[in-house]
Amino acid sequence: MNCLLKAAELGNKSSSKHTVHSISIQTRLLPKLVDLVFSEPPSNLEAIFPTSISLTPCSYTPNTLFFHFHSLFSLFPTMAQVMASRSIQTTPFCPTSGSAREKAHNLLKPPSFSSKVFPSHNKRSQLRLRSIQITAAKSAPSEVIPVSPEDDPKIEEHLQHLRGVQPFGDGSGGMWSKPTFRRKTKIVCTIGPSTNTKEMIWKLAEAGMNVARLNMSHGDHASHQKVIDLVKEYNAQVKDNVIAIMLDTKGPEVRSGDLPQPITLMPGQEFTFTIQRGVGTADCVSVNYDDFVNDVEKGDMLLVDGGMMSMLVKSKTKDSVKCEVIDGGELKSRRHLNVRGKSATLPSITEKDWDDIKFGVDNKVDFYAVSFVKDAEVVHELKNYLKSCGADIHVIVKIESADSIPNLNSIITASDGAMVARGDLGAELPIEEVPLLQEEIINLCRSMGKAVIVATNMLESMIVHPTPTRAEVADIAIAVREGSDGIMLSGETAHGKFPLKAVKVMHTVALRTEATIPGGQMPPNIGQVFKNHMSEMFAYHATIMSNTLGTSTVVFTRTGFMAMLLSHYRPSGTIFAFTDEKRVQQRLALYQGVCPIYMKFCEDSEATFRRALDLLQEQGMVKEGEEVALVQSGRQPIWRFQSTHNIQVRKV
Repeated sequence: MNCLLKAAELGNKSSSKHTVHSISIQTRLLPKLVDLVFSEPPSNLEAIFPTSISLTPCSYTPNTLFFHFHSLFSLFPTMAQVMASRSIQTTPFCPTSGSAREKAHNLLKPPSFSSKVFPSHNKRSQLRLRSIQITAAKSAPSEVIPVSPEDDPKIEEHLQHLRGVQPFGDGSGGMWSKPTFRRKTKIVCTIGPSTNTKEMIWKLAEAGMNVARLNMSHGDHASHQKVIDLVKEYNAQVKDNVIAIMLDTKGPEVRSGDLPQPITLMPGQEFTFTIQRGVGTADCVSVNYDDFVNDVEKGDMLLVDGGMMSMLVKSKTKDSVKCEVIDGGELKSRRHLNVRGKSATLPSITEKDWDDIKFGVDNKVDFYAVSFVKDAEVVHELKNYLKSCGADIHVIVKIESADSIPNLNSIITASDGAMVARGDLGAELPIEEVPLLQEEIINLCRSMGKAVIVATNMLESMIVHPTPTRAEVADIAIAVREGSDGIMLSGETAHGKFPLKAVKVMHTVALRTEATIPGGQMPPNIGQVFKNHMSEMFAYHATIMSNTLGTSTVVFTRTGFMAMLLSHYRPSGTIFAFTDEKRVQQRLALYQGVCPIYMKFCEDSEATFRRALDLLQEQGMVKEGEEVALVQSGRQPIWRFQSTHNIQVRKV
């Protein structure tokens, strides 16, 4: 306590308004310091908090401001003023009346802050946070609590300038939209015959593609090699954008064989599937799975092409299955076959998949999307293989089989992310379960800090039509609102007639939806931020600060870890992730809200910071006079000690 009082005394004696005290706290001292300051606040708050807690002052220029404890108390009135001006979702940290001193005193009443985030043996009642709706009628005068005399008239104007807040319609009742000019939700595009040229890949990237997906169910290694080379050429030539490469394994798919031409099936018609190779007639077609006959039983419902057609199994022989067409349609070559409620008894990674995985290792792809994962053992097996190869490739599990649902938690824990593959998932399970599972998988990935992609049928009608259905537009908006990192196009860009229009529709719908999502909310998992790593605490508090000040976040990373952590907490501003590793830059292209930028680091941290901010300004990503939050934390320290983490606010 003597140290704190000495720091306060030192701050009071300082006459220069450009002298503040930065936070640079040893990790092991943080619990004691936080508990000391927040659990038993003295009556004279001004004596303790005119400056931040530090033994030695440090001078700064007007362009550099270190985040300090005093900022917390000056920001609460600011948030109260904003809340009084418009309807937002928030937590009750800012009462609508009372002085700033009273608010700070009420906030600091026991239970202590450290008892919340540093569990101790002392039993104290926990502070309960609940979301409330604060509204103000247009005719009612808003209460304005100045932060400082010179800031008073400019607070709201400055916050609106930083956040781009503009009212839509009557601002007295509804929520104000916060336009976001840089889309945060990422777009995954499947590359196929419609888009596998240099011209189309460049245009897709300009339209909004962030990840190029290679579907190994179609094409050969030569055709996929061409696409990989084109994407790498794009990444080498374009400096202000980057495209990641995702290799999607075929998996143990059960598909019909090749047909000379499509077959029209009518309800009531008899149709046969056989395990004999090379059969393709008007009433019989081959199946690529030798145990197909053993896996199906009389009375099973067979779904073709994700449920576009359905057949009832009537009988079977040693090499064929006879069915009655229930829902007819046009049967084309190599269509998916599913049995409702059953999964094929095949290994999740087939021999073909291992050949494709080796192909991906040789070409240094960024992600594997592994099909039909049933348990975590499959993920561990693949990761062990990648480790033995020295390959730095992340594993995305595709949740698309009935067998994977009971093992969701262990599967996602073992992986680096998940894809909600709704096509096969809706074929093996009742379709009414799909939206519920989508939300559950997204929430589970969000709680674990894993990437999540929503896929299949997002703009299915745009394969043949230039405009989407209104339901498809709503589907995209729901995925964005639920917090998906990525949204995926399959046939729309692989073989559709309007691939560029499909990407532009997905881009504009996602952008517009993000503009209506309320910013400045508390990040998720407030009780878990200290659980695994000190960096999680700093990511959490950097998000709170970014949301409060309306700033973007700048982070420097060599592994991508800190940028992924920040993305998990979903700050309202963009996360500018600078890295000197090309592979890390490409991988971060998938994560929500992250703008990955490649830049060589130098030994001098200040010189690197200046270069980064200059680059952002040159690219038009930030404006002169705008503030950004700069976070130095993570597993691999850069320009800091392992035990020291800090957050700064800098003016461009």
